[in-house]
Amino acid sequence: MQEQVELYSEEENHEEETFLQGVKDCVPTLLGYWSIGFAAGVLGVTSGLSAIEIVLMSALVYAGSAQFIMTGMIAAHGSFGAITLTIFFINLRHLLLSAALSPFFRHLTPLKNTLIGALVTDETFGVAISENAKKKKISEKWMHGLNLTAYLNWIIANLCGAFLGQWITQPEKFGLDFALPAMFIGLLVLQMVSRANIKTDIFVACWAVVLVVFLTMQLSGNAGVILATVIASTFGMVVEKWK
Repeated sequence: MQEQVELYSEEENHEEETFLQGVKDCVPTLLGYWSIGFAAGVLGVTSGLSAIEIVLMSALVYAGSAQFIMTGMIAAHGSFGAITLTIFFINLRHLLLSAALSPFFRHLTPLKNTLIGALVTDETFGVAISENAKKKKISEKWMHGLNLTAYLNWIIANLCGAFLGQWITQPEKFGLDFALPAMFIGLLVLQMVSRANIKTDIFVACWAVVLVVFLTMQLSGNAGVILATVIASTFGMVVEKWK
């Protein structure tokens, strides 16, 4: 009986450590969350949104790129339908992110899967994929620790930006408009360094840059970037499988 109690205690501690480990693994991304969240809050204020509206947007939309575009469209007096449709297409990538993570949580109930999937972002997805590469599995407790830490910090960062944004009339002077691409570049570098195929990654990345430059000269900017992403990703998958 005592052995069973000790075993249960060890399992409980392991679960707690797993959740806390998710919190710890989120820490390296928090600088990005704070810089982008702060920038989103500042831009929201300069676009005429109130602090409450900015906090609600960060809590309900919870997507950096979507919030930046949404803020700009609100400032330009875009229609409700146009804003809704634009944000829908921008966030369609979350279907792919969720699909990639779904095999790790098939044993969970639909409600538990919803709680995990609702808080998945590009950054938490990247950290989760790195976790899978190291341990070949993703724990539910760990994922909750990762997601909740990112979510709460994002909301707080937006609130701080909304509060201090009244004194920052030109955010671009402080480089706040570059916060989002800067974080994605950092995440890309960290993920490439953690992989064993860094030479392949660099080669594919260079190929992607060449494609973007060429295709954007032939097509519109957005179409060129999307097409280059699809081609480069397919090329990278073929190269990795071939090796």
